[in-house]
Amino acid sequence: MATETVTRYRFTVEAYARLREAGLLREDDQVELIDGEIRELSPIGARRVSLVNRLTALLVRLAGDAAIVIVQNPIRLDEYNEPQPDLALLRPRADAYASALAAPEDVLLVIEVADTSLTYDQQEKLPRYARACIGEVWLVDAGRRIIEQYTMPVADEYTRLHKVLPGGRISAVMLPQISFATDALFSP
Repeated sequence: MATETVTRYRFTVEAYARLREAGLLREDDQVELIDGEIRELSPIGARRVSLVNRLTALLVRLAGDAAIVIVQNPIRLDEYNEPQPDLALLRPRADAYASALAAPEDVLLVIEVADTSLTYDQQEKLPRYARACIGEVWLVDAGRRIIEQYTMPVADEYTRLHKVLPGGRISAVMLPQISFATDALFSP
């Protein structure tokens, strides 16, 4: 009995960019590059949209000039990984990242909002953020109203996890002015 061989093509971030430039991937396509594979992102529902909007307004106000807040924009982690986190806070740069996408050394905080994507974010994205030495990642669990704060990356994992429960307070490690009660985020 013959077995079928499946050929997979692994894209670099440069090849991925060329697909966009050629119009094969549109700017509004909900995809990201993970381990050289183009992966479709989970649909964005109303609860996730609301949380991203609330976080954006809150972070812009709290960060001031200390960081640039980006929303659902790519970060080039390495040659084969260009995820699109829901939000990220970047070191200010004069060109506002017009000349190149953000790289790991530019990232102060990554935030993923998970309504249906919690397992994917934990198993697929977190290890890549850790490998790239992103110092802090928050996973906002929309269903349980919990924020998981990951810090101290070593190899493919974070060695510290702090769960902020409903009614708790979260503070960013690299940006102490980013501090708020979770009720401000999850309240109706």
